[in-house]
Amino acid sequence: MHKQFGLIILSSALLLAVISCKPSSRITEKQGLKETVLTQYFSENGFRFDIKLEAGPEHNHPSFAVWIETLNGEVLQTLYVTQSIATGHFRYGDAGNGKWLKVPGEASRPAALPYWVNRNELSEGVLPGKQRKVADAYTGATPVSSTLLKVKTLEKLPEQFRVLVEVNQPWDWNAYWNNDLHPGDIDYHTSAQPSVVYVVTVNLDSSVRRYFLNPIGHGHYSGKDGLLYTDLSTLTTALRIFDKIIVDVNPIQ
Repeated sequence: MHKQFGLIILSSALLLAVISCKPSSRITEKQGLKETVLTQYFSENGFRFDIKLEAGPEHNHPSFAVWIETLNGEVLQTLYVTQSIATGHFRYGDAGNGKWLKVPGEASRPAALPYWVNRNELSEGVLPGKQRKVADAYTGATPVSSTLLKVKTLEKLPEQFRVLVEVNQPWDWNAYWNNDLHPGDIDYHTSAQPSVVYVVTVNLDSSVRRYFLNPIGHGHYSGKDGLLYTDLSTLTTALRIFDKIIVDVNPIQ
């Protein structure tokens, strides 16, 4: 009797432990992704997007934005943008005269993600700050490692569209983009190597469900315009911030 009663208690405890366990939002290191950012958006066309940004050997707290647009270049939705860009509040604040605070603070860094900023018509092509137009739901802290974004889009998408990522890492110098290249340009000196833009075209009518983004150009070195510059020959470490960017497109069950 005592033995049976003990087994009942043990079984109940195990059941309670299983029920109490909640799935973790973090992906294990063995799977190669340490952080997961969940953004739950309604999708009329019934597709879910898992966007994996695998950190490369030069990954060190980069700023980046992820968005979708039509084949004609019309922005449909920003899926994610790092919080520093959305708020204008960085790990190192602006002390003026090209100098930086050793503590977090506000700063304007138009060279960070000029291609995305200008396409979203943010005020004067600079970082949002007080006049930001980026919804808080799209933002998150700068990931310290690889990231998985689970995204459901807000509205029905066309059969074909593009997924884009722009990434930049501050003070990312190399032999070409050096401290003497643009003397006196304070905005350039916050960036060094310019932002890198990645893209892939998704076809929802296709049986293909996995897509790999490729670099197609870079933004203006100091954020003076929103043009795409297609010469990547001078970039080195900037192309190794992300090792891979993968988009998995799956029907919502």
